[in-house]
Amino acid sequence: MKTTQTLLLITLFLSLIACDSKEKPTAQQKTVAVSETTPKETPKTADKATNVLQESIKAHGGELYDQAHYQFVFRDKEYTFKNNGTVYTYIVKSAKDGNTTLDILNNGTFSRQVNNKPVTLSEKKKNSAIGALNSVIYFATLPHKLNDAAVNKKFVEETMIKGQKYDVLKVTFNEEGGGEDHDDEYHYWINQNTKKIDYLAYNYQVNGGGVRFRSAYNTRVVDGITFQDYINYKAEVGTPLKDLPALYEKGSLKELSRIETEKVINLKK
Repeated sequence: MKTTQTLLLITLFLSLIACDSKEKPTAQQKTVAVSETTPKETPKTADKATNVLQESIKAHGGELYDQAHYQFVFRDKEYTFKNNGTVYTYIVKSAKDGNTTLDILNNGTFSRQVNNKPVTLSEKKKNSAIGALNSVIYFATLPHKLNDAAVNKKFVEETMIKGQKYDVLKVTFNEEGGGEDHDDEYHYWINQNTKKIDYLAYNYQVNGGGVRFRSAYNTRVVDGITFQDYINYKAEVGTPLKDLPALYEKGSLKELSRIETEKVINLKK
């Protein structure tokens, strides 16, 4: 998995895909190393959470992620990720005003080219660019990186959504290695039949706080790895994450945006 050099905030990603300017990015962009449980978790709860997560990772692609090399389009930008065990390269290509920009993140080392010429960025702009690139790849490959070292996972409950049974996992992040948004909280609803993530939700604290809920759609498998699109919903600040499925079923959540991963290609073929 990735080293702490790749532990970056998801802030920029959600600001790109949110319809409201106050949409706060999540902490889920953190890319870290190997899973561990927190002292507060009982062995039974921790083992249940680990088992559910491992089954979900396997269902979404499992070991295929370790050697994956894919390309896709998101918001008119072309993204590429190439994994070779713990070695990785992420690339995003964009065009604007006749200029072509290439951002490359190679095992935590970032570089930018504009029209094939190297460009030097300030530390702030570089970190922003890394965050935007890293987080898009993160979401495209969920739940692959939820095994990482800064991730704390806990089995919450079994529940029903639209007549289907789900295992619910709560995910938080350690302060060390967890990024500035380590106090954010996430829930994942994993389908007991398919073992895949059908819904996810998170809350955040900055900019007055907020709550978001995502529903997966257009689930497809491209040469063994699952890719999904999401509808992004907004809930009232302070709404418990466990209450969101019921509000979703009632149609009480406001749609903010669509998160669509398009034109997925396996570059290893």
